[in-house]
Order: sequence, then structure tokens, then C-alpha cells
Amino acid sequence: MTGGGEVMNEMPEQMPVSLLSAERCHLGEGPTYDPATDTAWWFDILERRLFEVTLSSGRAIIHHLPVMASALARIDAGRQLLVADDGLYVRSVAYGGVELLCALEADNPLTRSNDARVHPSGTFWIGTMGRNAERGLGAIYALYRGRLSRLYVNITIPNAICFSPDGGTGYFADTATNVLYRVAVDPATGLPAGPPAALHRRRGGGSIDGAVVDASGLIWNARWGGGCVDVYTPEGEHLRSVRVPARQASCPAFVGRALDRLLVTSAWQGMDEAERAADPDHGRTFVIEAAVRGRPAADVKLADP
Repeated sequence: MTGGGEVMNEMPEQMPVSLLSAERCHLGEGPTYDPATDTAWWFDILERRLFEVTLSSGRAIIHHLPVMASALARIDAGRQLLVADDGLYVRSVAYGGVELLCALEADNPLTRSNDARVHPSGTFWIGTMGRNAERGLGAIYALYRGRLSRLYVNITIPNAICFSPDGGTGYFADTATNVLYRVAVDPATGLPAGPPAALHRRRGGGSIDGAVVDASGLIWNARWGGGCVDVYTPEGEHLRSVRVPARQASCPAFVGRALDRLLVTSAWQGMDEAERAADPDHGRTFVIEAAVRGRPAADVKLADP
């Protein structure tokens, strides 16, 4: 294992943070940002809600969805690709209507979609998992030019899907085992070019959840149950931790015109009344002044040029 499993600098540092949305998400996940419209998007998976916030104005809309969705990617100015529990849907940005593009484990009522991220080439990696986190029911797929193929199986909770700036390396994790993996990827296709290898194993103090890579190649990984975002090098070394005001931080995304702020979702899933009382910002969504530069999310490509 390249980076080992010992996490140094365990005390999270405090960076300036603001509340983007006070609305509590049962399971906040899947944040992304569209620089063309200065709009952040994220999901409350279990409540079938899609959040839309224009950062410059603070204008916020909550869209109620007909499916249990967990992630989206921009296709073009008018369309998004929605990752849901039974399939991939093309969504109209203007009207909110959805149309099925292809099925995703629709024949298995025990699973739903989870983490996802677009490779710089336009290939979309998508994770699935058991609705009750049943062991080994999950998988990771790639949508390459409109064709869906399965990459990895026997995953319990797929998370931390993200890619190096040059597109030559992919990352993913199984939250159930707390292992972050690295895999060589073809930069032109976004498909694996070799087997995955363990990069870092988290021991204690929370679990590896969603992740995003900054412009310099560092991995920013939300720690579920740890109330922070951890920063790792491509070699798996833990550099620092940044505090998040909610204990169950779930997924980050770089936002803002300069892509220098970090949106972080959170969740209250699995917390009893006492735990929620002890964590007053549970389920809310935050923006951290990260003082680093992210990268714009690539558009998903549904066909060859």
C-alpha cells in the first residue's frame, strides 16, 4: 500500500466557512458546479431532492424528483445527465423533465446509485450500492460515449471517484473497508489501463467518502463521521485535514468563478435524536474558503465526436 494507513496531523484546521444551505439533507451527496451559470447542484438522495443554488445571487431552488438520484453531469447548456437508482436520465435544465437514457441495475431492486464523477475525456464513472449497504452488492460502471460497461464488482459502498488533472489516474474507494484505490486510466477514453492498487487505508476516526481532485493533483476527501475533509497526495500521503461543521461530511466539489472554494455536503442518515442534537449543523451544506484552485467539471459525452 503506497501511502500506508497512519493519518498524521489529525486535528482538523479551521478555515473560513459559511452556510450555503440551512436545509437539512437526510443524505446530502453528489455536488457539482457549472461555471457557465455560477450554479451549484447537489442531492438529498433519500428524499429525492435536487438542490440548485446560484452562488452570485444566493437564489436557491429545491427540485423534487420522480427517481432517487445521487449525481449529475452537464451534457450541454440545456441538458444534464442524472444518475438514479434505476437508470441514467437526460434532464432538461429549463423545465426539469427527465427522459431515460439507459437502465442501471433496474433489474435489481436491492441496489441504488451512489458516487459518480466525469473523467476529463467525458467518460462518466458511476457507483452503485445496496440500499442498506449490503456487503458486496455494489459496482462501478463507466459510461463511455453512451455505452455503459461494468468496471469493478463486489464493492459495498463505492465512493471517492475522481481523476488526476491529466486524466491518467483514477481514484475510488470502498467506504466499508476504508481503502482508497488508485488505477491507471487511458486519458483519451477514461477507461482503466491497468488493475487498481490500494493507495491509502483509513484507520479510525471516520470513513472515506466522496472526493475531488484540485488543479495541482491533491485529493480532497470528505470523512464521514470525522467532521472534516482530508487532503492526500497522489502517493497516498495524508497532508492535512480541514474542519467541516457537520460530523457526517459526505462529498466536496470546487465552486465559484475562480474555483477556489469548496462546497461540502453532509447528512443525518443513521443519527438518532441525541446525536443530531449534539451535531447542530447536521445535514446542512457548507462552503469553505479553501485557498486552493480546483478544476472545472468536464461535460459528459454521450457519443463520439
